[in-house]
Amino acid sequence: MTPMETSSLKTIAIESLGLDQGAHLLIKRALDDVPVGSVLRVSGSAPDLDMHLLAWCRSNGHAVSFVGDHADIVRGPFQQGRWTGAVQGGDADRQRPHAVAEHAHAQWGLAARGATVEAGSPGFDFRFSDKTEIWAETADELYRQALAGQWDPATAIDWSDAGELPDEVENAVVQVMTYLIENENAALLVPARHLGQVHPHFREVMQLLAIQCADEARHVEVFTRRATLKRPNPALSGAGGQASLKTLFETSDFSSSAFLLSVLGEGSFVNLLNFLHECGPDPLTRQIARLVARDEARHVAFGMAHLEYRLSQDPGYQSALKAAIEQRYDTLSASVGLNEEVFDALILLAAGATDAASVQRGFGRVQRLKQEMATGRKARLVRLGFPVHEADRLSGLHTRNFM
Repeated sequence: MTPMETSSLKTIAIESLGLDQGAHLLIKRALDDVPVGSVLRVSGSAPDLDMHLLAWCRSNGHAVSFVGDHADIVRGPFQQGRWTGAVQGGDADRQRPHAVAEHAHAQWGLAARGATVEAGSPGFDFRFSDKTEIWAETADELYRQALAGQWDPATAIDWSDAGELPDEVENAVVQVMTYLIENENAALLVPARHLGQVHPHFREVMQLLAIQCADEARHVEVFTRRATLKRPNPALSGAGGQASLKTLFETSDFSSSAFLLSVLGEGSFVNLLNFLHECGPDPLTRQIARLVARDEARHVAFGMAHLEYRLSQDPGYQSALKAAIEQRYDTLSASVGLNEEVFDALILLAAGATDAASVQRGFGRVQRLKQEMATGRKARLVRLGFPVHEADRLSGLHTRNFM
C-alpha cells in the first residue's frame, strides 16, 4: 500500500476496549462509512484482539489482515451467509422496503419483511409461501378498514331493545340465531386454520385473517346472546347444515376455501343479514343484523380481491374453482340442506303474523331472498371471469344451506 493510500484510510482507535466489551459496535459504525471493498484500519491494545477480530470478521463477511500493530478490515459486500427478506423474484431489493416477494423462503421464518436474516436461522414450514396462492392487492386497505370498523357488543348494541314478542315469533328468532351461530363458527374456524399456515412475509394477509377471526368471534357472541336472551338454550341444529359446513373444513386449498366460504357462502349471508335487518321483529335483532352484515361484506371483499389476483396470475385456476363447486354439490346431493325449522322461521319473521295472508306474504319474501342470493352469487362469478351461462349454472349448484 502506497503512502498516499495509507493516508487516505479511514482509521479507528479502540484503545484497550475489547470486542467482548463493546468494541464491535464502534467497528460496525465505522464500517458503515466505508465503501464495499475498501479498508478500515483498526488499532487497539486489548488482550487477544487479533484473535477476536479475526473471528468477528469471518462471521460478518469481511476480510482482515494484520500489519504491525494495526488490523486492516476489508468491508465485504454483504453479511456472510445472510440474505434480506425484502426481495422481488429472489433478488435482494433493499431500495424497495415494501416489496413483496413472489416466494417467501422458509429461512426467513418469523422475521419482519425487509429484515436481514442471520445465517443459521431455522427454517419454518409455512404451507402458504407463494404470493399467488394467498395475496390480495387490497389486503392492507381492507385491514385498515377492519380496524376502523371494529365495534364492541356491549356498547354498539342496545340489549334492552328486544321488546316483548309473541312466543312463536321469539322462537323463530332463536331458531334463526341458532342457525347463524353454527355458520359463524365455521366462518371463524376455517380462516383460523389457514392463519397459522401463512408465511409472515405476507403480513397484510396474516393481519387481515386475524381480524376476520375476531369479527366472527364477535358475531358468535352476539348471536348467542340474542338466542338466549329470553330462552334458556338455542334451538335445533340440523344434520344437513352440519354436513354442508363440514365440506368447508375439508377444503384445504386457501383459494378454493375463500371461494366457497367468502365469495359464495358469506356473500349469500350478507343477503340474509340484510333480510333480517329489514324483517327482524324487534330493534335488537335488526341492530345485530346491520352490524354483522357490514363485517361480512368486508370478508366477501377480501375473498373477491384474492381470487381476482390469483386468476390474474393463473387464469387456468378457474377450472379448480368450478371443480370445487361441483365436488361440494356432489358431496351434499343426498343431504336436505337448510332445515325446515330455519326456513319456516324465516317465513314467520317476514310474515310478522300467523294469518294466511301474512304467511303468504312472508313466503314470497323468503323466495325473493333466495333469488337475491342467487343473483348476487352469479354477479360475483361473472366478475371472476365465468361466462354468464356458466355463472348461472354454478350459482344454482351452491349449497341449499346458504353458507
